[in-house]
Amino acid sequence: MSESQSQNYRIVGGRPVRPDATEKVTGQAIFASDVSMPGMLHGKILRSPHAHAKILNIDTDQATALEGVRAVVTNSDFPPLEPRGIGDLARDNLAVEKVLYHGHGVAAVAGTSVAIAEKALALIKVEYEVLEPMLTLDQAMHENAVLLHDHLPSNIYMTDEQSVGDIEAGFKQADEIVEREFTTPTIHQAYLEPPACVANYLTQGQSILWSSTQGHFPLRDSVCRMMKMDQASLKVIPTEVGGGFGGKISMYLDAIAMMLSKQSGRPVKMAMTREENFRIGGPGAATRMRVKIGAKKDGTITAMYADLIYESGAFPAAPLGGGMRSMFSAYEVPNVHVEGRAVMLNKPKVRAYRGPGAPQATFAGESVLNELSARIGMDPIEFRLKNAVQEGSTSTAGTFRDIGLTECLETAKRSEHYRSALQPGQGRGIAVGFWGNGAGVSSAATHMNSDGTVNVATGSADLSGTRIALAMIAAEELGVPLDVVSSSVADTESIGYTGSSAGSRTINATGQAVVAATQDAIAQMKQRAASGWNVAPDSVDWKDGHAINQATDESLSMAKICRAAPSTGGPITGNSSLTATGGLGPSFAVHICDVDVDPETGQVRVARYTTIQDAGTAIHRDAVEGQMQGGAVQGIGWALNEEYIFGDDGVIENASFLDYRIPLASDLPMIETIVVEVPNKMHPYGVRGVGEAPIIPPLATVASAVSNAIGAPITDLPCSPSRVLAQIQAAAQSEAAN
Repeated sequence: MSESQSQNYRIVGGRPVRPDATEKVTGQAIFASDVSMPGMLHGKILRSPHAHAKILNIDTDQATALEGVRAVVTNSDFPPLEPRGIGDLARDNLAVEKVLYHGHGVAAVAGTSVAIAEKALALIKVEYEVLEPMLTLDQAMHENAVLLHDHLPSNIYMTDEQSVGDIEAGFKQADEIVEREFTTPTIHQAYLEPPACVANYLTQGQSILWSSTQGHFPLRDSVCRMMKMDQASLKVIPTEVGGGFGGKISMYLDAIAMMLSKQSGRPVKMAMTREENFRIGGPGAATRMRVKIGAKKDGTITAMYADLIYESGAFPAAPLGGGMRSMFSAYEVPNVHVEGRAVMLNKPKVRAYRGPGAPQATFAGESVLNELSARIGMDPIEFRLKNAVQEGSTSTAGTFRDIGLTECLETAKRSEHYRSALQPGQGRGIAVGFWGNGAGVSSAATHMNSDGTVNVATGSADLSGTRIALAMIAAEELGVPLDVVSSSVADTESIGYTGSSAGSRTINATGQAVVAATQDAIAQMKQRAASGWNVAPDSVDWKDGHAINQATDESLSMAKICRAAPSTGGPITGNSSLTATGGLGPSFAVHICDVDVDPETGQVRVARYTTIQDAGTAIHRDAVEGQMQGGAVQGIGWALNEEYIFGDDGVIENASFLDYRIPLASDLPMIETIVVEVPNKMHPYGVRGVGEAPIIPPLATVASAVSNAIGAPITDLPCSPSRVLAQIQAAAQSEAAN
């Protein structure tokens, strides 16, 4: 449902069927693992059995001699790169001198079949000197800790601090203070398609890479830097992406496949197994956090403090900044201090996961806010409304323009869910999530065809139906039916540079590029019509797919103008490449959750869930609601079930969907959605990104609901039955002692 709609558009705001839907449900869509070429080889990677060890020697002779093997490579086959940046990425792909986590790549082979490649891996002999693995934050942060990287002075590779006002004075003004410590586990994005690619290196001509990636332009740049290739010598063709959620921004296989192709002179396909994907596929960061918040009895928050520690895995990558920027940004508080550290351990390098860093920090901050509101006897939504940022407010995220937090909170307060009564034994939780939303570089082209149809091409990978949304924007601009507009993701040779589809930037930045490209095409069509009428272009209007002579009301249809284009100046294409400014459309979400908790087992069941979010303007309403529901489900899984379990040797013990449990449809109620629309004035259609915010509140929402149901705080995720039961029993013992 929609709480409000800012404008009445003809196309924008509708629910058209996605053009790629049929292909995907019938199995006709082309993913990277579907690509095949004549003479293609299959690549596999030998992975370390140790979490931390020096590599003393790698003997590949027997593997190289195996019949059917066409190439064997190690990191020494790549040009040398200094640590940091692309050098770290290269060392993460294939180890140099040391392996830094269980499953770290050591060598790769290309064979005429997968079986031969796997047989060759078993013939590679690696001599290791096993080192002590750093597997906990305390171990890694200790002053005498074993260093993962010899060129760095500490495993703590980054510290940061944000401060406003006088934090100590703020706590002195408070009537009530709540302080707690929290932990969240390492988790996986759980996308359906493991990373895959096909590389074809050509010594003469242009090399080609097909890849499942969230950003084929940044991927091209990374591969070229690792291979010392010119960017013009490599074309990257994006395939369909079977889920990413941030986990496919970085590359895992592509440069290795390209080097194997170079060495063998043949195309090479590489695809991770599901187990490989779990073991090394860029999980979301684990955290340890301490939060302290003080408030007056009237609900005024006087001080907010947080100490955040994020695990990074074996290389610098932790999303510390996302957590620090997001956790307190929904509130206008005079005294705020946030400090953070990012720590490397002998675990897989973390990658982004929807709203990277924000769900963990928000879990801690919003949980404390809920406990504090209960302490002062104030409704948790009223508590937030009293302190919520509005237009003109300043928080740790800066000074806000037009935003919809108050509207989301008011909507939540008057929702049927929030006004409904809880059943006996149930608990209810609410939480707010904030994300600043991305912008950056995007390109688009609007090609006008002679039959009156239109092709929109962009450089943004489609992860969630953005092709249809971008087509809707072009159709709205042109004033034509949607069915005459197609939308495609172009390769790196066919469109200008475009950043990754990440950070809720696609409909923001690429949407602006589509508007500009379409307006460019309209301007050209108006000029063609003006020339035929012998009038100035500014004497021509555009409406409903027609050029209109202001003086005579004579009109020319888009189809007629384009049909005549070859004889009036050539085919018409509008183009745009732009850099959208960051932070244009910050987004807020408010979630409400009711849970049942079995007091005998600690089992938690989500009984009802509602997500309210400001979308600015919902371009494709089904897609917006789907993002809201999907993010909520992922966050519920994070809160209740999901975690990596590491052994004392650093080996992941639950590297499959059998043992790493994500929510099933049977585990969940229908996720209720309410779309709020407070248009973003910095976007031509008022868009705010909707992909990140939905996953940010659920951890705190669910944990607070469980806490309220059992009468004990939840500070460690996930809320597994054993952990919840322990809290129930501890609370009972404490009550009995008193």
